[in-house]
Amino acid sequence: AAVILGCVSHRRDLMFYIIGGITVSVVAFFFTIKFLFELAARIVSFLQHEDRERRGERTIYDYVRGNYLDPRSCKISWDWKDPHEVGHSMAFRVHLFYKNGQPFPAHRPLGLRVHICHVELAIDIPVTQEVLQEPHSNVVKVAFTVRRAGRYEITIKLGGLNVAYSPYYKVFQPGMVVPSKTKIVCHFSTLVLTCGQQHTLQIVPRDEYDNPSSNSVSLIDEHNYSLSIHELGPQEEENSEVVFEKSVVSNRQTCQVFFRFTLHCRGCFHACISYQNQPISNGDFDIIVLSENEKNIVERNVSTSGVSIYFEAYLYEASSYTNTQWHLPPTHLSSSQRRPSTATEDEDEDSPSDSQTPEKVKKPKKVYCYVSPKQFSVKEFYLKIIPWRLFTFRVCPGTKVSLPFVDSSDLTLTFIVLRRLRDLPRQSELFSTRTTSTAYEETSFKGHTEGQPPLSVGVELFCDSLKATRNFSVSDWSKNFEVVFQDEEALDWGGPRREWFELICKALFDTTSQLFTRFSDNNQALVHPNPGRPTYVRLKLYEFAGRLVGKCLYESSLGGAYKQLVRARFTRSFLAQIIGLRMHYKVIELVAGGAQVPVTNENKIFYLNLLAQYRLANQVREEVDHFLKGLNELVPENLLAIFDENELELLMCGTGDISVCDFKAHAVVVGGSWHFREKVMRWFWTVVSSFTQEELARLLQFTTGSSQLPLGGFAALCPSFQIIAAPTHSTLPTAHTCFNQLCLPTYDSYEEVHKMLQLAISEGCEGFGML
Repeated sequence: AAVILGCVSHRRDLMFYIIGGITVSVVAFFFTIKFLFELAARIVSFLQHEDRERRGERTIYDYVRGNYLDPRSCKISWDWKDPHEVGHSMAFRVHLFYKNGQPFPAHRPLGLRVHICHVELAIDIPVTQEVLQEPHSNVVKVAFTVRRAGRYEITIKLGGLNVAYSPYYKVFQPGMVVPSKTKIVCHFSTLVLTCGQQHTLQIVPRDEYDNPSSNSVSLIDEHNYSLSIHELGPQEEENSEVVFEKSVVSNRQTCQVFFRFTLHCRGCFHACISYQNQPISNGDFDIIVLSENEKNIVERNVSTSGVSIYFEAYLYEASSYTNTQWHLPPTHLSSSQRRPSTATEDEDEDSPSDSQTPEKVKKPKKVYCYVSPKQFSVKEFYLKIIPWRLFTFRVCPGTKVSLPFVDSSDLTLTFIVLRRLRDLPRQSELFSTRTTSTAYEETSFKGHTEGQPPLSVGVELFCDSLKATRNFSVSDWSKNFEVVFQDEEALDWGGPRREWFELICKALFDTTSQLFTRFSDNNQALVHPNPGRPTYVRLKLYEFAGRLVGKCLYESSLGGAYKQLVRARFTRSFLAQIIGLRMHYKVIELVAGGAQVPVTNENKIFYLNLLAQYRLANQVREEVDHFLKGLNELVPENLLAIFDENELELLMCGTGDISVCDFKAHAVVVGGSWHFREKVMRWFWTVVSSFTQEELARLLQFTTGSSQLPLGGFAALCPSFQIIAAPTHSTLPTAHTCFNQLCLPTYDSYEEVHKMLQLAISEGCEGFGML
């Protein structure tokens, strides 16, 4: 029994050792596998992010010990406390460490990349990097300076991997208020106010770098802002202070200061707003204070809106006006209310008698003043019905008007004009608003007459167009043409008409017609009437050109698919004369006795100005007059006057540059298989992105019939630009210009798409055919 018990105990101990050995082996095996996985992960991470130059310097022992630069082990320290003001040199430090926590010497080659960008404005900030000396050799100092206030994103990377918790976001505040940068919002050189009524000026405090300042001390302390007012007059005194009431209210959220003041006396004053006794940027202005009765007269005269409002006035000679005491009541009529009047009514009743003046002066001339968002013009009427422009002045909300203060009772009409000028920011606030208003006025002026006059043209496009439109009335020009190209099969649903406009503009405004010229040999040079036109080129052709431009503007005012563009870019001087800023001279000699006046360094600017006016205006006076005669038949002069030259060019010619991003954002893809949408369309956009502006214009002409976009780009195309999957393979693309449709077949490669598209736009951008 004892032997049996000893054997059993020995077997039990053996089993215990066997099971224990197996358990230890399994645990050791798992730990080994875990170690190998961690080692492999370190090696893979190192190989992915370590610079190639340093990979050969590492051994497997370095990987095991963690003896390599690890972006996640690095730290960032900031040398400033948030928030901080703009304009100062800022710095932060990147502390580099090995994976095992030991300092990494920064003098060794690094792949440190720092990118600082303004979040809202997408402005990149330049940075400098400096490696510090012992005992901080593992620290890289990054310095930069910001000028624009706002939120910035700071991205720090090593070998393509973010350092620590990168990216970081920091906010930089505006600095202290600087008077020379602080401005009055919607500033006007002359304010027209009423006695006893409070007026509020909105001031935007700005720092040295033109940031709207939200600094609490600068903003809230109303004692920093001061207003000085003194009275104007024949015996003006700088120290004649005027008693008034004022208060300052601030809004920290919008970074604005509201300056409120009230004047209780009638008259003309000069005011100046200062910050810490220094005048702000546009703080100097004049104030005209009216009585309640004068205010009612002004409101009654400016209450009627529109571009056809005028004011009666008298034109004096400068020498006569200074000695004259006229007292004229302000009156106004709209153009629709004008009616013929007898000479007795105009001269005896409206004009002051000679007995009102201390000495006999020349009788003033009765004129009419028009104020538009862009111009102040003075006209007189021959025989009571024929308008003639005497003077035209460019105006804007900041136009400074100087007044000869002779008698305060004579200023009411001037106040009316100033109120019209003061309202200009609201009238011209949005270009699109004035465009819409012009469209309404123009369609109301002409009306869109139904019917389509046929226009058949052949190879001689210019001559055929002249013959076809020779007997067209203004009503016919206002209708929608139905264009037929001889020997071509096409139905005019918009495409042929657009191409006719394209081709006739090319023929008319090209230098080969000798009607217009360019100041350089470049095809993109600006177009100007030709002062050296041959005698056989009749002035009637300029009237035809004017009608064509007028029709483009008229069709564009109808909107939608009616939009037409002028394929020509006119010189600024020609555009200025179109909207009425014309210069008139009677002699070729620039100044009286100019042939004997030498050009010197002192008078060269004056000479060049006169020379430019002569060459750009007087030499082509007849051509411009006939061009305007044709243009004004379709677009009245007063509608053109509400735009400046740049806006008129946009209306006529649309946008010049074609944006691929805008194209891609507004193009509509219709139909197609997965291969067409995922591969062919990707190849198509790659090809289009490689096109030059000329090739993009050809593609646009191939699809829409016009090589230029309307105002608003691809978003304004009507119908939208459509790319339709054609049920063909490896053939040339086709287009339906009436509907702005590009029919694109399927292709097998990028090279094939490029070849077929290039062939289509180079050989098939003009002409029509039926499929």
